[in-house]
Amino acid sequence: MAAVNRRRDHYHDPDAPLATRVVPGGVAVIADEHGRVLLQRRADSGNWSLPGGTMEIGETLEQCVVREVREETGLDIEITGLVGVYTDPGHVIAYGDGEVRQQFSLVYRARVTGGLLTISDESTDLRYVDPAAFAALPIHESTRLRLRHHLDRRPTPYLG
Repeated sequence: MAAVNRRRDHYHDPDAPLATRVVPGGVAVIADEHGRVLLQRRADSGNWSLPGGTMEIGETLEQCVVREVREETGLDIEITGLVGVYTDPGHVIAYGDGEVRQQFSLVYRARVTGGLLTISDESTDLRYVDPAAFAALPIHESTRLRLRHHLDRRPTPYLG
């Protein structure tokens, strides 16, 4: 299935549109016993990314990530740590409906507690990927940064 390009990430692009909103969101780094990381191929951009999404009224960001991972992957997870907080105003995301968001994302470490790996309508593929294979995949630079920070096992969360 070909990805429909309904989302465009601009990363330190001088021609990027101006952000109109900041929407809190979060993703989970879920590694298996071999150190492979669960990635999803986004239906809206074709890029590989970490599962997650945006916060809804009435939930915490951790609850948001647990809900979004369940919706996008079929897996139940438990948050086990924080990789970092990512708020770079040089990263904006333009959507097909005209909305332009400034990035605001927390990246959590998580472990699977149940469920069955299942593709949702938001992705075209799900797989655990060995970090040595990241370079060969279409992954946005902002996600590569998050993956590097996860692999670095930083002693404190990234703040930036």
